[in-house]
This record gives sequence, C-alpha cells and structure tokens, in this order.
Amino acid sequence: MPQTKKRSNCLISNSLEIIGDKWSLLIVRDLMFKKECTYGDFSKSEEKIATNILASRLLNLEENGIITKEIHPENRTKFLYKLTEKGINLFPLIVEINLWAEKYYPVPEERKEMLEEIHKDKEAFTRIGMAKLRE
Repeated sequence: MPQTKKRSNCLISNSLEIIGDKWSLLIVRDLMFKKECTYGDFSKSEEKIATNILASRLLNLEENGIITKEIHPENRTKFLYKLTEKGINLFPLIVEINLWAEKYYPVPEERKEMLEEIHKDKEAFTRIGMAKLRE
C-alpha cells in the first residue's frame, strides 16, 4: 500500500497529508454515521463534492488504509466503502471537532441529540460508537 509522501516528521503534518482536506474528513464523517457508502451516496451529500475530487480522495483514503473498497453484495457494478480500524480510530477526533464546532456555529437539529449524548458521557459515547463501527 503506497504511503503519502511526508513533508516533515511532525505527527500533525503527517496526519494532515491524509485527512487534512475537508473532503477527506467529510467522507470519513459519512462512513462513521452511515457505516458504509457507495460512490453515489458520497456524490449526493449536501456539500456537493465534484466527482474528480471524490474519486481522488477515496483513492487516497484507501491507499493510506483509512477505508476499504469492496464489491457491493447486491450490485456487482458498485463498490461499498467502509472504514478500516485505522479509520475507526478517527472517531474520537470527529467527536472533538463536533464539540469545538458546537461552541462557534449553530447546531443542526439532526446533531443536537448526538451532542447531548456526548456531553452526558463522552468516553462511553466514543467507546460505543467505535464498537458499532466494528460490527
């Protein structure tokens, strides 16, 4: 599996090479909340990702071990994308981004319940969320 070329030995820089653009994290977000997606599912997101960008980011995430691509069990012309263990381990980061954003931006209705659960017990929310992604 090819690895992204590193600019430095900085851990943050190395991580941002893989997940540092908004599209990659939005793909990860979609997989965390939907568990699996097809190319078409991603292309229908409200953020309106261009098809060339989507293809590039999916390939990068796959090459760096964040996601896997499998033939769709119901349609052999489609692929299903899923998080790997490395991708699942981004769950706490996504939780923290949500908590940071909650302080500065309006919270959409569909995220309010999730944020309430995080505030009740962040560790339990994270542990349970990661376990569900592993199922």
